[in-house]
Amino acid sequence: MKNLSLYYSVGPLLYCPASRETIAQSIISQSFGSCFSLSLCLEDTINDSCVESAEHTLAESLGRIYRARSQQTFYLPKIFIRVRHPEQILRLMHLLQDSIDLLSGFIIPKFSLENADAYIQAVILANEQSKKTLYCMPIYESASIIDLRSRYDILYALKEKLAQIEPLVLNIRVGGNDLCHLFSFRRHADESIHKIRPVADIFSDIITVYGMDYVISGPVFEYYSGSKWENGLKNELRDDMLCGFTGKTVIHPNQIAIVSKAYQAAEQDYEDALSILNWDKQQTSYVSANPARERMNELKTHTNWARKVIFMAEAFGVSRQT
Repeated sequence: MKNLSLYYSVGPLLYCPASRETIAQSIISQSFGSCFSLSLCLEDTINDSCVESAEHTLAESLGRIYRARSQQTFYLPKIFIRVRHPEQILRLMHLLQDSIDLLSGFIIPKFSLENADAYIQAVILANEQSKKTLYCMPIYESASIIDLRSRYDILYALKEKLAQIEPLVLNIRVGGNDLCHLFSFRRHADESIHKIRPVADIFSDIITVYGMDYVISGPVFEYYSGSKWENGLKNELRDDMLCGFTGKTVIHPNQIAIVSKAYQAAEQDYEDALSILNWDKQQTSYVSANPARERMNELKTHTNWARKVIFMAEAFGVSRQT
C-alpha cells in the first residue's frame, strides 16, 4: 500500500473545462471552498476544433493564479491537466512557463496498451524538465478492458508498465460513465453504480490487480441537484469505500463538501487505528477488544487498515461523534 498521506489526499477532484475563463477568479476567491483538487480538462469537454484555444486559456488562467499567489493568500488545490495525447504534456510544459509550479500533474484518459508507453515516457520527460515532482493519474475507461477473455492480461500488463513510474502515479482512476456508455447504461440519482454488475465487476478487477499497491479513486456521480441526489451520492460513497475506492471525481461544486466529509476518518476507526499501530508487541496476545469494547482489534490482520485510516485522517481530518 502507499505509505504517504499524499496519495490519499486528492479527495474530491473537480472537473472543469480548461476553456472556462472564470476558473482563475473562482480559485482566487475560494468559491469552491478549501478541500478539493482541480482537473482542467482538455479532452472530452473540449470541441476538437477548439483545443489550441483552450490550451491558451488554460495557460492564462494558471498565469493569473500564479501572479495572484504572490499578492494574497488563498487555498490552492492540487491542479491537474487532463490531456488528449502524450505529446500535449510536453507542449504544455513549454506553454505554462513559470506557472508550471502550480501544477501537481497530468491525468491520462483512456489509458491502454496502445498509449501506455508513450504516456509513461512523456511523464518521465516532464519530470526531467520540471523543478518539482509532477504526478500522473491514468484513467481506466477504455473499451479494451470490457472483454473478459483479455481483461486480466491487459490489467496486469498495464500494471507492469506503470511499475517504471510507480512513485509518480498519485492515483489510479476509473471512468464510470465511459464504461456505462459502452453498455448503454445510466443510473438514476438514487441508484449506485456498484449495483450495475458488469461495470462493478470491472471495478472489482481493477481493485484486485492494483489495490495493494496504488490508491484508486471512485467514479463520477453525475447528479448535483434535484430530488434524491444528495442521498444518492452519500450511498454511492459508502459503496465506494466498502469496495476499496478512496476519493471521487466530482462534476459540480455542490458535491465537494459531501465527498470531503465522507472521507474523514470516523472517530472510532481513528481511535482503533491508533490502538493497533501503538500495540505493545511484548504482549502475549495480539487480539483484543477495541477501546470502546465494541469489536475486536487484531494486530496482524488490521495493521494495513489502521495505516490507511491514519493517512485518511491526515488528509481529511477526523469526524468526531456528537
